[in-house]
Amino acid sequence: MTYGRLLLTPEDRDAPERVRRLRLLGLGDHAEPFFDAFADRLAEVASVPYAMVNFIDEHRQFFAGLHLPTGPAGDVGALGADRHLARDHGFCPHVVVRRKALVLDDVRDYPRFAGNPVVDDHGVRSYPGAPLIDRTGIALGTVCVLDMEPRPWGRAGLDTIKAMAAELTAQIEAREAFPQPVRPTPSAPEAEGTSWRIGLSGGERGRA
Repeated sequence: MTYGRLLLTPEDRDAPERVRRLRLLGLGDHAEPFFDAFADRLAEVASVPYAMVNFIDEHRQFFAGLHLPTGPAGDVGALGADRHLARDHGFCPHVVVRRKALVLDDVRDYPRFAGNPVVDDHGVRSYPGAPLIDRTGIALGTVCVLDMEPRPWGRAGLDTIKAMAAELTAQIEAREAFPQPVRPTPSAPEAEGTSWRIGLSGGERGRA
């Protein structure tokens, strides 16, 4: 699908297999406190208003974990408030298809992404996201955060979103092996000793 003259949704050849994996794992069609808690951690570490654990099927994106801002910005009608997003909106579909983390300091600097509906309709300006690639090699979805202001995420931001994705993927796989509730660890995540709370300036733009 296109928005203006910009391709929004890359071809997703793994979508049928992803749907099968999500159904097998019991993911992608309902919210879970575990994933909400994980999204809360993401938002706290990154100091952002929005954070998501996002599973993507052939037709939509579903936020199994969701952190929204408090106050009017988090009311019904806000971005992701109903836990659904169209398949061709946002940046997570690109992350899933590319199977690589994507960091956008200011989405308006990238013509490929600047025309995305979440930019014009919701005011999204900054995005880091990383794929959840399971043991079968399928990218089930993403973890991501959003800000309404440009953010120089730098190498620390890239490393941390990748570390968070790896952590959550391991916990999903543990749940598959031992079907029981899995709780997020209480400590803030770090990537090679560097958290998002430091080193957030001077990073390369659009790193992946």
